Amino acid sequence: MRLKGLLVDLDGTLYVGDEPVAGAREALGSLEASGFALRYVTNTTRRPRRWVREHLLALGFEFGEAEVFTPARAAAGRIGAGTCFALVDESLLEDLAGVTITDDHPDYVLVGDLGEGFTYGRLNGAFRHLVEGAELLALQKNRYWRTEGGISLDAGPFVAALEYASGKQAAVVGKPEQGFFRLALQDLGLPAHDVAMVGDDAEADVAGAKRAGLAGIQVRTGKWQADTGEADLVIDSIADLPGALELERGEG
Repeated sequence: MRLKGLLVDLDGTLYVGDEPVAGAREALGSLEASGFALRYVTNTTRRPRRWVREHLLALGFEFGEAEVFTPARAAAGRIGAGTCFALVDESLLEDLAGVTITDDHPDYVLVGDLGEGFTYGRLNGAFRHLVEGAELLALQKNRYWRTEGGISLDAGPFVAALEYASGKQAAVVGKPEQGFFRLALQDLGLPAHDVAMVGDDAEADVAGAKRAGLAGIQVRTGKWQADTGEADLVIDSIADLPGALELERGEG
């Protein structure tokens, strides 16, 4: 791989819970010093982009809010002047500025990670809007994510329930959708073949990136459970990435 840029996953790759992955901060510094263009992509749908950056700053990672890409950013562009019934955490509404949120005949039902807010009443309301003609839009369809207490259900199972009940297929705006990766590539100003995605999720990070034409680098931290064989490179953690890329450059 002759790479010029990297898209780096956050939760499970740079940190787990409130703890940075050992050597992650130093690795990013080394990659930047080596001339790699970096952007940080996440499927988090429970916190706004502002909070994501503040959390990273608190953990010792220093980069600007504009370098962080979230599904809510892509969803706002997709909905545009339309209206939306939002199954998302209230804090995420700041990333949907300009989108009209309504309970009255919305154009879209938008689903993110609502956690214990996924009550029967909220899901049934979303179902009724879908039957009445709203389109189903998912910030992501991750099956689960890893918390300090262990793996927990993510938004995907609830999106699947609404798909099954309504007979509609959700349009997904987060990883692993190609449009999400294209948005980050446009900001980098690099073609897909010059960029790799680094992450712990074999499906959303590695497989999704490869379908979009990027290389996929798998780390064995976070939600990683087993090597799938799809990754172009597998490393124990992001701390090993600078050395692994330098080795590949030398061999090339």
